[in-house]
Amino acid sequence: MPVAQYKARVRDFTRINEAVRADQVRLIGPSGEQIGIKSRQEALDFAGSHNLDLVEVAPNADPPVCRILDYGKYKYELEQKAKQARKHQSTIVVKEIKLRPKIGAHDYQTKKGHVARFLRSKDKVKVTIMFRGREVVHPRKGEELLRRLADDVAGLGVIESEPNLDGRNMVMVLAPVK
Repeated sequence: MPVAQYKARVRDFTRINEAVRADQVRLIGPSGEQIGIKSRQEALDFAGSHNLDLVEVAPNADPPVCRILDYGKYKYELEQKAKQARKHQSTIVVKEIKLRPKIGAHDYQTKKGHVARFLRSKDKVKVTIMFRGREVVHPRKGEELLRRLADDVAGLGVIESEPNLDGRNMVMVLAPVK
């Protein structure tokens, strides 16, 4: 669904001007100063005299807090803050590498290179060793392989979760160094 359509469906429940229901409100002036507790009509008249809107900013307070401001400008600033927060938000990606306990030396170097590349790009890496048949009775070999891999990429990542045997798989998670 496009963002524009989604935004159209999100309802704004902020009460402004006549939509404010409380009989008494705590009024905050246009420059942020406390004016005091006023009746709803006095607050509306005060906002009208300044050509601004009466906006309920804390509806659950007793009495509700209303502020006198330009509602369009206020809404725009809130959208800009939300946009900025989304821009600075980072998503954590978990990449997975699968190994076997009897991996060859060259194959190990290739997989280690993949792990290093993932850690350099600030992704977490889930390293899984798959045991087949009777290999599962030697979990020590799998753990040694995982520890060796962690030592080889120690400059790029740290162990976030220790090697753990889960059925026929041994799993370890590496996180990039901050």
